[in-house]
Amino acid sequence: MSAYPRVASLKTVEAFRARLRELNLELPCDDAIIPAPDSPMAQPIEVDGFPVGNRWVIHPMEGWDAETDGRPSDLVRRRWNHFAISGAKWIWGGEAMAVIPEARANPNQLVINESTRDSLARLMEETLTAHRYAFGSTDDLLIGFQLTHSGRFSKPVDKKRLEPRIAYHHPVLDRRFGVSPDRPIVTDEEIDRIIEHFIAAARIAEFCGAQFVDVKHCHGYFGHELLTAFTRPGKYGGPLENRTRYLRHIVAGIRAATKLKIGVRFSAFDFVAYKPDPALSTPRKLGPGIPEDPAGVTAVDLSLAMEFLQVLTDLGIKMVNLTAGSPYYNPHIQRPALFPPSDGYQPPEDPLVGCVRQIQAHADLKHRFPNLVTVGTAYTYFQDYLPHVAQAIIRRGDIDTVGIGRMVLSYPTLPADSLKGILNKKLICRTFSDCTTGPRNGLVSGCYPLDPFYRTVPDYRTLAGIKQGTTL
Repeated sequence: MSAYPRVASLKTVEAFRARLRELNLELPCDDAIIPAPDSPMAQPIEVDGFPVGNRWVIHPMEGWDAETDGRPSDLVRRRWNHFAISGAKWIWGGEAMAVIPEARANPNQLVINESTRDSLARLMEETLTAHRYAFGSTDDLLIGFQLTHSGRFSKPVDKKRLEPRIAYHHPVLDRRFGVSPDRPIVTDEEIDRIIEHFIAAARIAEFCGAQFVDVKHCHGYFGHELLTAFTRPGKYGGPLENRTRYLRHIVAGIRAATKLKIGVRFSAFDFVAYKPDPALSTPRKLGPGIPEDPAGVTAVDLSLAMEFLQVLTDLGIKMVNLTAGSPYYNPHIQRPALFPPSDGYQPPEDPLVGCVRQIQAHADLKHRFPNLVTVGTAYTYFQDYLPHVAQAIIRRGDIDTVGIGRMVLSYPTLPADSLKGILNKKLICRTFSDCTTGPRNGLVSGCYPLDPFYRTVPDYRTLAGIKQGTTL
C-alpha cells in the first residue's frame, strides 16, 4: 500500500480540498467544471500577436517511436492526430526534434534536417487537417516545433547506452550516469556548429508550416545544462552573459533566417539528483527517494529563473513554457506521480506537494514577468480535479495557459470534453508511469494501462515482464 492516498479515492471536490488542507497546501479548486463559453479555459488569448482560441496547451510528448532515420512513424502520426483532436488550441512543439542525429535522446527520436523535411511537412499538414475536421478551422490554432540537443542524455545509437555530450563536469550527475572524469566537454567550436544546426532546423520548421520554434532549455538537456555552466571556461561558461550566449546567438540566427516566433521551454528550478533509499529498498520494491548529495539543493530557488526570464524579455521572446527539474534524476520534482518509473524511486512526498510546488513557483514568475505569456506544468496528477484546478488558476491570473502531457496519452480529448463540462473518468491518467518505464527499457512510449491500442503492440508483454521484476 502507498503511504499516500490515491486521488481516485478522493470522491468529491471537498475530499480533494480536505487532503490539500491536511498537507497544508494552498491551491484554488472550483466546485465544478465550467463549460464553454463561460469557462476561464475557453477564453482566447493573444500570444505574440497570434489569437489562440483557448487556454489549453499540449506539451511536447516523445514516444521513442520514430523511424531510425528520424522520420515520423505511424505511431508518431497517431499521437499527433490525438494532439490535433484534443481541443487544445496550442500545441507546444509536438515533440522534441533533434537538430542533429548524434543529439538524439534515443535512436528513434525525430530528427529535423533536409532528409526528414518533407515527412515532417506531411505530419504538420495531417495535424492541421485533423484539427480542421474536428473543429472547423485552424485559424486560432498555434503549433510549433521543439528543437533540441540532448547533451549529456544523448543516446543516438543504442537505447540503453549513453553517449553524453557534456557542457561541463557535474560531480553528482557524472557519477550517477557513469561519465568519466577525463571525458572531454563540448568545445566552443562545436557549440558554434550546434547553433548553426538550430538555425537550419528553424528554416525547415518554417517550410513545414510551424508558426514558432521552441529553443529547449529544460530537463537537463544541453541548453538547460549550459545555464549552470559556472565553471566552464571560454565564451559559453562563467558569467550569465556567456551562459546565455548560446540562446542569444540561436535567437538572432533564427530571426535573421525566418519569420518564426520563438518560445522557450524552461526548467524554472532544479533539485539535486535523487535515488532510492538503499536502506528501504529490496530487489522487488524501490525505496523512497533521498538526495544523492545530502548537501544538495532541495528547496525552490528562482534566482536563476528570474535572471533568465529577464534575458528572454530583453530578447523580445513572448512565450515561455515553465517546468522544473529533470525526468532523469529527480522525476518526483518534474513529473509528480504515485507510481514511479522503473529507474525511479517511491515518492518521498505526497505527489500533490510536488504539483503545488511547481504551480506556486510558476505563479511567482508570472507575476514578476506579466508581459510573458506563460504555460503551466504539473497538472496531470490532479486527475479528476485537473479542470477544476486549471480554471481556478487561470481565473486568478497565476498562469496564462495550462499544459498537459502524459494525460493526453490516456485521454487525448480531455480539453474538448472539459470545455463541454464533462470528463470520462475511465480515461484519466492515474500516473502509473508505464509511459516512462517503457522508454527507460528501450520500448515505445504510450499509455499501456488505458489505451487499448498499446495492448496490441509487442512491447506490451515485454513491459509486463519488466514490471513483474520490480514492484513499482
